[in-house]
Amino acid sequence: MAGIQIMIVEDEVIVAEDIKRSLQNLGYKIPSVVPSGEAAIKKVTEIKPDLVLMDIMLQGNIDGIEAASSIRSNFDIPVVYLTAYSDEKILERAKITEPFGYIIKPFKERELQINIEIDLYKHKIEKKLKESREWYKITLKSISDAVIATDPEARVLFMNPVAQLMTGWNMEEAKGMPLKDVFNIVSEKNDDNVNKTVLISKNKVKTPLDSSTDTIKDGRGNIVGIVLVFRKITGTKTAV
Repeated sequence: MAGIQIMIVEDEVIVAEDIKRSLQNLGYKIPSVVPSGEAAIKKVTEIKPDLVLMDIMLQGNIDGIEAASSIRSNFDIPVVYLTAYSDEKILERAKITEPFGYIIKPFKERELQINIEIDLYKHKIEKKLKESREWYKITLKSISDAVIATDPEARVLFMNPVAQLMTGWNMEEAKGMPLKDVFNIVSEKNDDNVNKTVLISKNKVKTPLDSSTDTIKDGRGNIVGIVLVFRKITGTKTAV
C-alpha cells in the first residue's frame, strides 16, 4: 500500500477527519478531502488519486453518484461509495455507475482496509484486461485474414477491417447482430463439381472462401465467445 493516494469526498467534517485518520493509520496517503461532488471532480483532475472514497449523499448540485459517474468515465479511477443509507432507489442509481465497492457507515478500520485493498486489486486486473483487449484489437485489425468475434449467443462483438470489407457490413451496423446474418454463406459446386463455401455479402457479392472457427473459453472452461477467421481463395467476386 506504500504510496497509494486516496481522496475522500465527505461533507461531514468530523466524519471526514475520522476517515482520514483511519486511512493514515493504515499507511495510505490522503492528498485531499473535499465536501462536494463539484469539488471532487475538480480535484481529481489535479491530483489523479489511486482511489476515491465517495459519500453518496452530498450537499450541492451534484451528489456522490453523479460525481462518481463523471470520475469513473473520464479518469478511470476506482470509486468506492460510503453510505449510511440502504434505500433501494439510491442503491439502484449507484449501481449504474459501476462502483468498485460499498462501505456501510459506521465501519471498522479493518473493514475499511479490506474493502480498499480488494477494490484496488479489482481495478488493477480490470485495467490489465482492458489493455489486453486493446492489444488484441490492434493485432486483429492489422492481419490480412478476415476476423469476426462473437458472444456465446453468436452475436457479433468485433469485426476487423478485412471482415467488414468482405461482408459489406461495417462494425457499427453489425454489432449485436446474429453471426449468420452478417456471415451469410452457402455451398455451391465449382467447375470441377466440387462443393465450395461462398460468402454472400450485404451487397449480394459472392466470394469463395476458406474459413475456420474456434471457441473462446474462460479460466473455468466455459465458452464465452466464438472467433471466425476466413479468407478469399479463388475466383472473382460476382454479383448474385
